Amino acid sequence: MNTTSNRRRRIGAVAVLALAASVAATGTGLAVTTPPSIAHATATTAAATDVAAPAPSFRGTLPPPTGPYAAGEDVIHLTDASRPDPWVPSSGPRQLTVTMLYPAVPGTGTPAPYTTLGEAAGVLQRHQALASAGVTPQNLAGITTHAFDGARPQSGKHPLVVLSPAYEDPRWTLTALATDLASHGYVVALVGHTYEDSGETLADGRTSSCMICDSPAGLDFDAVAAGRALDVSFVIDRLTHGNTAWPLAHLVDKHEIGMAGHSLGGAAAAATMIADPRVRAGVNMDGSFHPDPAPGQLDRPFLMLGTTAATDWEHTWAALGGYKRWLTVVGANHFSFSDLDLLLQEAGFPAPPLSPERGIAITREYVTAFFDRTLEGIDSPLLDGPSPDNPEVLFRD
Repeated sequence: MNTTSNRRRRIGAVAVLALAASVAATGTGLAVTTPPSIAHATATTAAATDVAAPAPSFRGTLPPPTGPYAAGEDVIHLTDASRPDPWVPSSGPRQLTVTMLYPAVPGTGTPAPYTTLGEAAGVLQRHQALASAGVTPQNLAGITTHAFDGARPQSGKHPLVVLSPAYEDPRWTLTALATDLASHGYVVALVGHTYEDSGETLADGRTSSCMICDSPAGLDFDAVAAGRALDVSFVIDRLTHGNTAWPLAHLVDKHEIGMAGHSLGGAAAAATMIADPRVRAGVNMDGSFHPDPAPGQLDRPFLMLGTTAATDWEHTWAALGGYKRWLTVVGANHFSFSDLDLLLQEAGFPAPPLSPERGIAITREYVTAFFDRTLEGIDSPLLDGPSPDNPEVLFRD
């Protein structure tokens, strides 16, 4: 297995934001081409059909993290020599780009760009509506992430949380969540699933294209989720077996590992937990399951966090064993659980009923509380029932 470390930048929520924006321009995009969440994306599809106001001065800014630590960042490139790439076998072994975020000492490091220019250009090329709204690759790369390259890490070992994005979305669409988890003491691995989104800049400087985005009707989403589970298990292997994959791998507590995903990434979280017992707790953010877990397959802690339209979870809810929570968020749409809604708003597109800022805040609070309880043993009353501070969040029995 070859491992190359490099400080490449991640492509931003722009991909998703571009994806949703492309609905306006072409009638296609995430809302139409994502069976894992097709019901949940409908509202976003409708909203995106409104024309964005020109935004030549687009200056995207993510909310600052809420924890006591700064968020350090590094980007690593991993090659799994044990299997060919499932989408482009001629490219050789499976290559992955992974953004690592970690608890760091405040005031150290330099601001980390949101994305590489190559990744940003790939988003804008695939989804012209964003460019029409005045967004440029430089705009996207310059989004304020509140993560810092070369930041000095906090000492000790920290739980690892792996994040997997939605179908067609690059890894950085979960940056707001990742930086917040890092600020609360977690090491976070944002996995880019190569050839499954608008572009990931690989170790040799090439930026991949999406090989599965134009023919969703022919995709076996169970197989895609299973392939992502292989990606994640490989990343965990490389981060927990010595320090060769990442110079800061000594920060990872290999006994405390969780995973969260958005949409298809949420399905991948369940698939990974079923296949890999090292993952002790999982979160599905507004995605259908591919396939539905059978009774007895998933008996570790699991959180389902979604829109009020998430009506296809009943079978999974009944099958889940162990500690579990099903939360719905009133006014949320499919992209309320990622960076997308906020960036669409800043690009001039109409906001959903739930403000993007609230969507990010709710996602951060409940996902962090869940991992605090299940990985760290820190009890949080937030998960015990409805909270007056978060009236939008409903608990399902």
